[in-house]
Amino acid sequence: MRKKTDRAIPLRVFEPLLISRTVLKNRIVMAPTYTLMDVASDRARAYYSERARGGVGTLIVEGTDVESFRSKSFIGKLRKLSNEIHKFGAAAIIQLSQSDVLDGGKVTVSTASLEQVERIIDNFAVAALGAEEAGFDGAEIHGAHRYLYSQFFSPRHNHRVDSYGASLEGRMRLGIDCLKAMRERVSSDFLLFYRHTPEETAREDLLEDGEFVTSPVKDGYTLEETLQFVQGLEQNGLDVIDISPSTRRNGVHAGLAGEVKQAVRIPVVAVGGMNVPEVVEKTLEEGRADLAAICRGLLADPFWVEKVKDHREEEIIECIRCNSCLNNLFDGIPISCTQNPRTGFEYLDAN
Repeated sequence: MRKKTDRAIPLRVFEPLLISRTVLKNRIVMAPTYTLMDVASDRARAYYSERARGGVGTLIVEGTDVESFRSKSFIGKLRKLSNEIHKFGAAAIIQLSQSDVLDGGKVTVSTASLEQVERIIDNFAVAALGAEEAGFDGAEIHGAHRYLYSQFFSPRHNHRVDSYGASLEGRMRLGIDCLKAMRERVSSDFLLFYRHTPEETAREDLLEDGEFVTSPVKDGYTLEETLQFVQGLEQNGLDVIDISPSTRRNGVHAGLAGEVKQAVRIPVVAVGGMNVPEVVEKTLEEGRADLAAICRGLLADPFWVEKVKDHREEEIIECIRCNSCLNNLFDGIPISCTQNPRTGFEYLDAN
């Protein structure tokens, strides 16, 4: 737990933010985090409800397969989740992702035909409309962390010679075409987010002198290219850009988000190291982001926001970065937390 401080309650963190006609009650966002729960299930609803009850202003539900939204039954069940989030005054956003299986086979940036690319774009447009029908305030395109949209933007992965590759404009096209298709299907008030990772760097194992060592390998795009991409998204109707991670590799919190913030007028979300109240407040005060997203901190303590607002920081259950939550996912087990035994099991108390 954090030590008690004499710091005054931060002001910027609890300022509302108006985007289109949606008012975010504060600047804290629950970052989208895979849980291996069915998002339309009672278990997931109890998990997300706990975080909404804890005071977050915006809750982004984890990446959900766009093809699920072709089912009216799924949309109906999902409405229960959006209603539960709204019950506590939080805005409900759902992240959309494309499975890497299409037409019965694995689809990648290299193997996708133009017909498949067009279908992927339509999948996102249909999903956005379905999310709006399910009562959500907005949807987020998952374009970060080497998922399909990120691969299209990366020259290291994208070797296409058609209109969806070959140049920066081509590598930007999937994200922009998808955004445009979504905007055409939904109402003007429905918020569209895009999650993007600037300066993506992988770590690959290399064999040297009989031993494996790790070495950073960039995805080949520059921060300048990211800024052009984000500006293109803004020009085509994007409401919020979600920068993940926002932290530079030298540890400067929101350093990358701050670079993006200078290039656009739309709100910017910073994620990475934002579970410390002082870091969040400094990020907002310095104008490096408009919103701060928390992931592990809200797994450990769903009431992080409420405790900061009430000046009870000493009561916050801190994430110790043991990675048990991540390891669960690797093992195919729904998410949990060593610091908070209720995480992932909230539904047991609800039933």
